[in-house]
Amino acid sequence: MKKLRKCLAFVFFLFIFGCSNEDAQPNIAVMVSPSPTPTPSPTPTPLPEGMYRSELTGELISEDIKNQRPIAVVVDNEKTSLPHFGLNEADIVYEMVNSTWNSYVTRLLAIYKDWDQIEMVGSIRSARPTHVLIAGEYNAVLCHDGGPVYIYDYLNQSAFKDHFSATFSRVDNGKAYEFTEYILPGDLDKNFKDYKVSKEYTEYKQERNNHFVFVDLDEKLDLSAYNNAQSALEVQLPFYHNGSTLKYNASTDSYDYYVYGEKHLDGDTSEILSFTNVIIQICDYHSYDSGGYMIYDVLGHNEEAYYLTGGKLIPITWIKDEEEVMTRYFFESGKELTLNNGNTYIALVPPDFLNDLVIVGG
Repeated sequence: MKKLRKCLAFVFFLFIFGCSNEDAQPNIAVMVSPSPTPTPSPTPTPLPEGMYRSELTGELISEDIKNQRPIAVVVDNEKTSLPHFGLNEADIVYEMVNSTWNSYVTRLLAIYKDWDQIEMVGSIRSARPTHVLIAGEYNAVLCHDGGPVYIYDYLNQSAFKDHFSATFSRVDNGKAYEFTEYILPGDLDKNFKDYKVSKEYTEYKQERNNHFVFVDLDEKLDLSAYNNAQSALEVQLPFYHNGSTLKYNASTDSYDYYVYGEKHLDGDTSEILSFTNVIIQICDYHSYDSGGYMIYDVLGHNEEAYYLTGGKLIPITWIKDEEEVMTRYFFESGKELTLNNGNTYIALVPPDFLNDLVIVGG
């Protein structure tokens, strides 16, 4: 196994070992030639009657929920909260540092389009301003359990105002009270009705239907065709408290998620949480106070990131010019990133954490 520690280095036909960088910036070599970009099919694959392609995954789902708003659920990622329930059914899962205390513990933000089919999600914890901003990108209803005063500057804005806080079921799981809140069947319908929140997309929906660009249904993006591609069989994320790790599973062509040194298994199905697409988004943060509360600097232009799929990795960039617009990702050629159809994991990694981001190749 070939392992890159202390920084990421992308070199044509060559891996660099044990490199370091005082500025904690990846060393990306100049490409020999421009990276190719996928050529769309002349004629897209016809869709079955009554189905459409999900704006979150590119996969086929019922046209009956085409205009249904997603939900975005803040899920605790402290060890005491395990096992999680329902994350395997999420279309997109974000992981980000929740606090500068507790060794930078992370929380997850799970986004669901077809939320009516979920049996149980959680446990649910308090939100941070970054969660509010990300939910707004999808016109999603944020589901959380309160949060610090800093979230209300955003929840008071029209584009982010729809949210449900501490209005879900409590489950007697033998844990402390803060680890007992879950979304159960009927909870969401009751909240939408009680708080008079629209189940359908509102005027704050993004102008473009898809948050991501996906390959056609019959296509598959192979990153090995890119000159700057690198083998990426394991990603050890620099989330010190959680030890979050992604391992490529060739049998499923997806990345399995590990946390606290163990496979992340669903509390109901015991299935491992895995992802077709992985994005590592380099994104700095700002501390509000000495209590550990923080917000990511999610606005940026041509900022660095990495895209992984099929056991390969390429450098990409991201852009988000305003709080109310979606983050968009681009190949180094400048063409918008094309993802494989399926679910996506996105990690927000501060630049000063990059020295501890480890990519293992084969």
